[in-house]
Amino acid sequence: MIPLFEAQDAVLSGCKPLAPELSDFATLAGRVLAQDVVATEDVPPFHNTAVDGYAVRSIDTATVPVELRVVDTLAAGAAPTVAVGEGEAIRIMTGAPMPEGADAVVMVEDTQRVGDTHVRISRAANAHDGVRDAGSDVHAGETVFVSGTVLNAAGVGVLASVNARKVMAFPRARVALLSTGDELVVDGSPLRIGQIRESNLTMLHEMIAATGCEVINLGVVRDDEAELERVFREVSTRCDAIVTSGGVSMGDFDVVKAVLSKIATMQWMQMAIKPAKPFAFGQLQAEDGRVIPIFGLPGNPVSSLISYELLARPALRKMMGHTNNLLRPAITAVLDAPVKRKQDGKIHFVRVFGEFGSDGRLHVRDTGPQGSHQLASTAMANGLAQVPDGNGLQAGEEVPVYLLG
Repeated sequence: MIPLFEAQDAVLSGCKPLAPELSDFATLAGRVLAQDVVATEDVPPFHNTAVDGYAVRSIDTATVPVELRVVDTLAAGAAPTVAVGEGEAIRIMTGAPMPEGADAVVMVEDTQRVGDTHVRISRAANAHDGVRDAGSDVHAGETVFVSGTVLNAAGVGVLASVNARKVMAFPRARVALLSTGDELVVDGSPLRIGQIRESNLTMLHEMIAATGCEVINLGVVRDDEAELERVFREVSTRCDAIVTSGGVSMGDFDVVKAVLSKIATMQWMQMAIKPAKPFAFGQLQAEDGRVIPIFGLPGNPVSSLISYELLARPALRKMMGHTNNLLRPAITAVLDAPVKRKQDGKIHFVRVFGEFGSDGRLHVRDTGPQGSHQLASTAMANGLAQVPDGNGLQAGEEVPVYLLG
């Protein structure tokens, strides 16, 4: 058996970032920038009002209450055509440009209309009240994002606001997903003896998509070496990575292992963890010369989930330009119930549910049965507790937990 960190190093070193591409800003949520973005425009582009109210000369409101003559109404999107003079005001809506002569805006809540021509101001305004300056969010020439930034929804909004419509970014990895097994039932038909319902691909599809990848779900491929080789070679021309489920245990000789051993350079690993001890990683050279990483996950559903989280997911994130936080964030938590285990030379990853307590700390307890085939209890987990080799931990002890949600 090899330590987990050695397996992770081998996988990460075998996966390179994809080539950046010029991308439309609207496609960039969750993606990593491959260049600095410098604003070419001020945001906002002009002085404008932050509130609905009346644009005034602040000196005219020094003594309140005071009545001012209303000389115009200005909506957002309209250009001012009338200046504010002594004793005058303009009715103005949020976002509208500040008219010439005005240096403040009095909120409508602090005013009362007097007939059709005047407004009574009940609160004195200071210069600049209610005004947003041009460039107060972003100045032209300012670097708004540096290369390596992971853009969220607000970040995409910033790109739109500075008119950065095309920028260099790392692409989403296109990940081919497949399994083999004539025993797998995918159409909901009644099970015969020896058959089981497919669940791994359904689960992994969602996990890969949640990583930010595009999924090419090939479904279940029948147990035929020639057909499986054809599928691997064909999909390698249109994907960036391949994820398989099942057939990586020691002693297995199924079609996946047979085919990949022939067409790819593979490492068949036995890791010192439980579950997810078996794992395979390799590289397949596509017809176009690209090297396609292959992640061979074990067939037991919990083992498949954990090996994806600890090995495939960090590698796929690296391929998409991420350099920090390749693994899930980890936090030291407090066990609210004991975790029992036997000494076996492995790190155990226990599925746990955690909540923050009144002490401000994360408190966790296991979600139930921990067998590698018991996916139902795993569905309730929001963390993986890393329990060291030994006889387990007692309630009240600390344990590192990878946060899944």
